[in-house]
Amino acid sequence: MIRGHEDDEWVSPEPAEAVITEALFDATDLTEDDIDYIGSYVDAAKLRAVVGDGDDDTITFDVEGNEITVTAGGDVTVA
Repeated sequence: MIRGHEDDEWVSPEPAEAVITEALFDATDLTEDDIDYIGSYVDAAKLRAVVGDGDDDTITFDVEGNEITVTAGGDVTVA
């Protein structure tokens, strides 16, 4: 995923799982020990359709009672 970049900034893609788990850990008290691999919460093809292929605008899924929304622009929200 590429997130929060300006057109003239150097950007480096990050694995979607790393971006999603970072957002989850920042927004909650969960740790790595509390969750499974992200692929156990969301279908990889559906996530790829948003963050990789750009075929879809957003995807929302649940991780341990937290609603995660990922956008094609690389934004991740936790509710």
